[in-house]
Amino acid sequence: MYCCGAGTAADCDFVTDMVSHELELIRLNTNRECRVVNAVTIARNHLFYYGGYIGAYLIIGGVDCKGPHLVNVSAEGTVKWVPYYATGSGSLSAISMIESYYKEDLALEEAKELIVRAIEGGIYHDLGSGSNVDLCIIQKGKVEYLRNYVRKNKKEFSMEQSYAFPKGTTKVLKESVVKLADLKIEEVSMPMEVL
Repeated sequence: MYCCGAGTAADCDFVTDMVSHELELIRLNTNRECRVVNAVTIARNHLFYYGGYIGAYLIIGGVDCKGPHLVNVSAEGTVKWVPYYATGSGSLSAISMIESYYKEDLALEEAKELIVRAIEGGIYHDLGSGSNVDLCIIQKGKVEYLRNYVRKNKKEFSMEQSYAFPKGTTKVLKESVVKLADLKIEEVSMPMEVL
């Protein structure tokens, strides 16, 4: 089971860590692997409790005893079980590509190509999106995580000069050294202010 998200990075990290810890406790207490619905319920309840003030828009994917699942959990706690989804600032371009070319029973290579095209659409048409494509292929019994599967907008050139300046570049106008033993420390007590 894996999760990706959009929104506030710290909120996404916190919520996914919290869900992961809760799932581990469930697994240890029941001696069984958790289902995707367990993760969705924990995330949904937590986000619903805070009424949208936690900026975590999650996509949870996994395969359990009931089959493959892809679920969107919004920051308000609403849940959608979907065959495909895109979230984040580049999602309009991405979802338009997916909606145009998605069909049931895509071959793995066709699915990879479609997702790469969708993410590239988000990259090129949104300034807030990143510059590389990561894929996570979840199948029963195995997960393949392809980091930097495609890298777009690579830095083609770099500046010849560095920002490391040699010692002595900036002139020191005045320097003074004071030994701590020479300092006199006075302790002053301030009364608390009563309102």
